[in-house]
Amino acid sequence: MNAPAPSPAASPAPAAKFDCRVAFAETLIELARTDPRIVAICNDSVGSSNLNAFRDAFPDRLINVGIAEQNMVGVAAGLANGGFVPFVCAAAPFLTGRATEQIKADVAYNGYHVVLCGMSPGMAYGELGPTHHSIEDLSWMRAITGLPIVVPADPEQTSAAVRWAVESGGPSYLRIGRTKVPSVSKADAFAIGRADVLRDGTDVTLIATGVMVSRALEAADDLAGKGISARVLNIATIRPLDEDAILAAARETGAIVTVEEAMVEGGLGAAVAAVVVRHHPVPMRILGVPGFAPTGSAEFLLEHFGLDRAGIVGAALELKG
Repeated sequence: MNAPAPSPAASPAPAAKFDCRVAFAETLIELARTDPRIVAICNDSVGSSNLNAFRDAFPDRLINVGIAEQNMVGVAAGLANGGFVPFVCAAAPFLTGRATEQIKADVAYNGYHVVLCGMSPGMAYGELGPTHHSIEDLSWMRAITGLPIVVPADPEQTSAAVRWAVESGGPSYLRIGRTKVPSVSKADAFAIGRADVLRDGTDVTLIATGVMVSRALEAADDLAGKGISARVLNIATIRPLDEDAILAAARETGAIVTVEEAMVEGGLGAAVAAVVVRHHPVPMRILGVPGFAPTGSAEFLLEHFGLDRAGIVGAALELKG
């Protein structure tokens, strides 16, 4: 009598994914309950900024200026000058594109404690097209002196970054993702200016930020199957940048691939390249968006520009080939 065939091994359940805007709003409400300085300002974007619960809890502490981003940042600067801690929440392309002058002159130049929250950045608004893609924001904000730039990779880092921003005492730009991501952070989820090694490796380093971090980890799994040991570095702060971690990666792995949902000029890749070329040049590939992005779903656009596990694997193989 033949023995029954063994049952196929069950596939591991896919990791749960989360909208970082939820962690942002929940943390903001928690902090606002004990800190009366915290207020929220938006540009007719209560829903898309996930501020409905904040509005319900603190109706007198949500200011909706309408579609007037320059005025929104100016109001925030005035409130900060009066001792408040304003969280300015708006779709990232409009916050950074329409109000760059006010961010520079009213907020950063004065060092005011304003938390600029670029909501749904990158290509998260995919079907709404190039007007709603926020792929230039890292480049624009990096050009403004004294403005920390924070790009959390998951809900835990998002919550920790909000807490840091309240205590920072100065301006900051937080890029709050809309695309759902799994949790990837360590227990101590966030520290300003610190990169986290999420996976060690000796052959190549994948340096990623924001929603790209989980994809870099997936790519590292695939590379391991091809005999390539990939280090994964999560950089949650584009400024200040963890130069020590970057240089250690250059020295110890000899090749770097950077991955960002942003323009290839002026963002994470440019920041890393500037450090590497000055101190320890190694072969690099900068993965990002080379120009205006077309209309399509966020997943389609990421795949279109090689910002998925296959694209990251391909870039690493090119460097090691």
